[in-house]
Formats: sequence, structure tokens, C-alpha cells
Amino acid sequence: MLRTDEILSTIRMLHAEHLDVRAVTMALNLNDCASANVDQMCKKVYHKIVTRASRLVDVCDEVGCKYGIPITNKRIAISPAAILLSGHNKNSALRLAKTLDEAGQRCRVDFVGGFSALVQKGVSDGARVVIESLPEVLNSTKCVCASINAASRKAGINMDALHTLGHTILDIANMDASNNGFAAAKLVVFSNIPDDNPFMAGAYMGVGEPETTINIGVSGPGVVKSALERRIANAGETGKKLTLSELSEEIKTASFRVTRIGELIGREVAERLETQFGIVDLSLAPTPAIGDSIGEILQTLGLAHIGAPGSTAAIAMLNDAVKKGGLFASSSVGGLSGAFIPVSEDSALAAAAAAGHLSLEKLEAMTAVCSVGLDMILIPGDTPPETISAIMADELAIGVINNKTTATRLVPIPGKKAGEKVEFGGLFGASPVMEVRNVGASEQFARFGGRIPAPLQSLGN
Repeated sequence: MLRTDEILSTIRMLHAEHLDVRAVTMALNLNDCASANVDQMCKKVYHKIVTRASRLVDVCDEVGCKYGIPITNKRIAISPAAILLSGHNKNSALRLAKTLDEAGQRCRVDFVGGFSALVQKGVSDGARVVIESLPEVLNSTKCVCASINAASRKAGINMDALHTLGHTILDIANMDASNNGFAAAKLVVFSNIPDDNPFMAGAYMGVGEPETTINIGVSGPGVVKSALERRIANAGETGKKLTLSELSEEIKTASFRVTRIGELIGREVAERLETQFGIVDLSLAPTPAIGDSIGEILQTLGLAHIGAPGSTAAIAMLNDAVKKGGLFASSSVGGLSGAFIPVSEDSALAAAAAAGHLSLEKLEAMTAVCSVGLDMILIPGDTPPETISAIMADELAIGVINNKTTATRLVPIPGKKAGEKVEFGGLFGASPVMEVRNVGASEQFARFGGRIPAPLQSLGN
């Protein structure tokens, strides 16, 4: 039986600490929809998505209402589009993307992920079609999201793919210049992409997953921040010296509670939809709302300026404690699970960038010890494609060498220079355009292409 203090703690999390289920994602295997005839393929895709996901939003609303916990986004993730597009051309890719968009809107979901390709070791014909079609796809659809896995621990880094993607990202942004290049925010470039990630824009269904599954993304930066503030205030009142190890324990406890709530909701949604529950992804994904910020957690931990010395150590401690708390709470933790630092989506991080405390280089260092990577980074619209390719290569190298998932979501802002502020609104927030140093100095490196070999698997140091 729940104790009174546990009930009050849960109420406090719900009403004062921004606890929500950030995403319920239904993952669907569409490989059986493959056909040499594009009309037949699209017909099968639409039918399968609508048949399986038509009740997703209603069920999520019912379960969220039952427990009084808001479910912010309802999403669909499909098996990689590159598989369906094997033997097809770019026109077929556009047809497929519009079918996904129509099916997603029919099901009333927020996003459909999985317009994806895995190219870490080479680019198949289907993957090439996906990449070539991305500018038109992401600019002609409302809810379709894309991801490309261009590196892995065992394959190394596909620099040919990154060189192409540097140009592709600029093309995507320039086609959407009237919206400040927002379409580029719907593409993530990964190393070591997880098969069961519920968070967009990188969600897709990997090989080895069930036919249909429900994955949950829970977010609780506000919960963690409030728990730390209470612990610090209590120590101040009693005069007790408080250490970082004790604060780490507090983070673990808060993460445990958040994960338990997420799994409860995820399993009930899966049961009502008569499908399999997959994983709960405990990722501290912030929102632009005050009090729901990773940056504010770092400030609570004693950093007056985010980006100051100690920032990397603090985010490492936070990330580790979140994972430990989540794993103790559930045997079904997966996805990315950790702390996200998406600059435009976190008001405190965006403010630190605007004040000059947080640079692109410091963010890169912090991504070595947290989840994902250079996420929602706005860069000048005239950044050369080779420089973009090299930024991606640096970030993916961190993932390859450390055997962890890293990624980039870089958004070139057409016509904007470093320091200018851009607002996207909603969960995508606002941020200054960040300075990219040494522009153009990576051109020859990026143009060499080829593949950076996989790292040594033994003799690690």
C-alpha cells in the first residue's frame, strides 16, 4: 500500500514539477508492405498504419485522464523506409512520405518517424533514395521525421554519407527559409542508433523488434530539480554538509519514481491496444517552460554559469544517476535514457548560449557524457556543407569511440548570423544562432570521404 508521503510526493510531481509522459510511440513493422508497385506499397502502408494506430490517441487520452498524468505527444515509428524503397526512385519516396503523413494525420498523431536509413558501412540503393529525397520529403510533409545512422562502433564512420548529408541539411533548411529552416529540425544523424527510441526525430523500429510495440518516453527535469532544491534547503536548515554523492542519490530516487509511473502508463496503453509493451525511456528531455530545464538542474548543482568548468562533470553525474534510478525501477528501460541538452528546447541552455557562457565546443564536450549529442543547435545559414559534415563527424566519433549513442540535429538558419535569436515555438523553443568557429577549415578533410575505420575493440584506454 502506498504511504501518505508517497501519494503527496506524486501529487507534487504532477502539479508543481512538470511531470509528464513526453511521448507514447507505437512502433510498426512495415516490411510486409514492400512491393515493386508504388501504388500497392502505399496502399498497404496506409492500411496497416490506420488499422493498428487508429485508437492510439484515444487510448492515450483515456489512460492519461485516468491517472491525471498528461501525455504530451502521441507518435508512430516505422521500420526503416529505406527497406521499402529498395528498387524504387525518388518519386516513390515522395509518394511514401506523403502516405505516411496522411496516415499520421488520420490517426491524429503528432509525428511519424522512421523515414530512415542505416548507412554506417555503405549506402544501399534504398538508402540513397531516402537521402536524396529528404529535402522534398521534409518540406512537403507535416509530421514525417527522418534519421540516418552514419556511424557505429563496429563499422566506423561513413564520411561519404556525412559529406552528402552536409549538403542535404543545407538544402532542407534553404527550401524552408520562410520558416527559418525549421524542416531541418526533423532530421537526426546518428551513431549507434537505438532500435527502440520513442523520441523524435530519431524514432524508428529496428531489426529484431516485435511486429507492433508501445515505447514510452518519460521526462522529468522539473521533478529532479525540485528534489535537489528540497534536499539542499533541508541541509541548509539543519546545518548539515551536503556532498555531490548525496545529491546523486537524490537524483536516483527521483528517477526511480518517474520511471515507475512511466512503465505503469505504458503497460496499460499496450494492454488496451492489445499489443506488446516495449520499453520506458527515462530521458530528462527539457521543454522551454521555466522549471522544466536540464540547465536549471546544473545551476541547482552549483554552477552559476552553464558551460563553466564543472559543467561536463555535473552532466556526467546527472546522466549516470538517472540511468541507475531508472534501471532499478524497471527491467524494461531502453531507448536513449539519460539527460538531453537540446539548446533551443531548454530555456536555461539557450540563455547560457546567448550570454556567451555556452559554446558549441563546450556542448560537444558535454555530449561525451550525456545522452544523444548536439541537439537542436541553430547555426548560421551560410555555414559551408563541409563544415557541417565535419561537425557531424566529430560528434559521431564520440559515439563510436565510447560505444554510445550520439547524434546531431543541426538547423542552419537561412539569412541569419551568429547571435541572432530565432523562435520556433512550442516544444522546439527559441535560441540564438550559435557561432561556428574555424568555418571552412575542414573542407579538405570532409572531401577525402571514405570510411573512418572502426576502433580497436581491445586494448582500450
